[in-house]
Amino acid sequence: MKHRIVVKVGSNVLTRRDGKLDVTRVSALVDQIAWLRQHDYEVILVSSGAVACGRRELDIHHELDSVEQRQLFSAVGQVKLIGLYYDLFREFNIHVGQVLTMKENFDPGEQYENQQACMAVMLENGVLPIVNENDTVSVTELMFTDNDELSGLIAQMMKAETLILLSNIDGIYTGHPDDPQSEIIRNVAPGTDLSAYIKVEKSAFGRGGMHSKYTTAQRVQQAGIRVIIANGERDDILMNLMENKENVPYTEFVPYHETD
Repeated sequence: MKHRIVVKVGSNVLTRRDGKLDVTRVSALVDQIAWLRQHDYEVILVSSGAVACGRRELDIHHELDSVEQRQLFSAVGQVKLIGLYYDLFREFNIHVGQVLTMKENFDPGEQYENQQACMAVMLENGVLPIVNENDTVSVTELMFTDNDELSGLIAQMMKAETLILLSNIDGIYTGHPDDPQSEIIRNVAPGTDLSAYIKVEKSAFGRGGMHSKYTTAQRVQQAGIRVIIANGERDDILMNLMENKENVPYTEFVPYHETD
C-alpha cells in the first residue's frame, strides 16, 4: 500500500542568498522524491521558486512595483521551474504534471471537485503533481497567505497521511534557533499552544515564516494528518524523516487519532 505525502518546499530552501534559484538544491530535492517513490510513497510536491526562477532569467533596469514584479517574474519563472523539474525527474523516468491553483478553487463546488479529480487521476497514473499558486492572477486578497496554507489545503483535499513543510530552519524551538539554550520541540500533541515560541515574521524571499507553518500545522493536525516541519537544506532530509528520524531534528504535529 502506498503512503500519500505532500512535500512543500519553500523559497528560502530553493534560493541562494542573492534570491536566485539554487539548481543544485532543486536537483537534490528531486533525487529524494525519486527515492520516496521507489519506496512506496506517493508524493505531491508543492513548490515555491517561480519568482526566484524568473528573477534569475530577467535583468530589469527600470522600476516595477511589487505586483508587477510578482506577475512578471512568476510568469517567466514558472515556465523555467517546471521545465527544470521535468528534466530532472525525467532522469528517473518520472512524469510530472503542473497544477496552478488559486484560493477560490478550494471553495466547495465544481472547481474544487475538478481540481481533486485531476490530481487523483495523475496519481493513479504515476504522474507526480507539482503544485504552485497561480501568481500571475492571484495578486490581491484572493492570494493564499503563502504556500504553507496551500500545501495544507492540498493535504486535506487529497487525504494525505503526512504533510512535510521544508524550511531553512530545523523546526520550532523553545527560543531563538541560534541560542544554544534553545531546544527543538520534537512532538506537538493536539491542542498544544506554542504561540509563545513563535514570532510573526516572514522569510527572506517567500511570504511565509514559522508562524505560518505553525498555523498550517495546527489546522492540518486537527484534520487527522501528521505534519512535520524540517530543514530542507539538510542532506537527505526526506529519506531520513521517513527512515531514520532519530538522526535529524524536526518538529512533528501528531494527529488527533494517534493520541486517543
